[in-house]
Amino acid sequence: MDVVDIQAVLGSLEKLDISEETTSKDAGASMEILRDFNQCVVGLVWFCGATPWERHPDDELLYIQEGKVKITLLGKDGIQELTFEAGSMFIVPAGLWHNQFSQDGVKLLFITSRHGNEESNLEPD
Repeated sequence: MDVVDIQAVLGSLEKLDISEETTSKDAGASMEILRDFNQCVVGLVWFCGATPWERHPDDELLYIQEGKVKITLLGKDGIQELTFEAGSMFIVPAGLWHNQFSQDGVKLLFITSRHGNEESNLEPD
């Protein structure tokens, strides 16, 4: 059995200040993929700013370890904004466009699809 020390891994991450100049390499330094889980991956990330819009073929689990994050969802009923703080968990439904924003920084654990993910920097109408 392989045990992961979540706090130790979070402590080793570099905080990503997301901007228009952020590269995939920059993003990779703020993220650690811990394990495979069925058709998904389990990882940790530390960032501030706004992530690109994304959607996944499977539900995505987000568990906020530290900080605060606003998650914006684009659904059939329009735009929905939800804010979560440390200790909260949220499941983003499969196929739903969403992004995340943290003013001061957030550390979170995620379980998300390994394949078939989409990303966009376009703003919704």
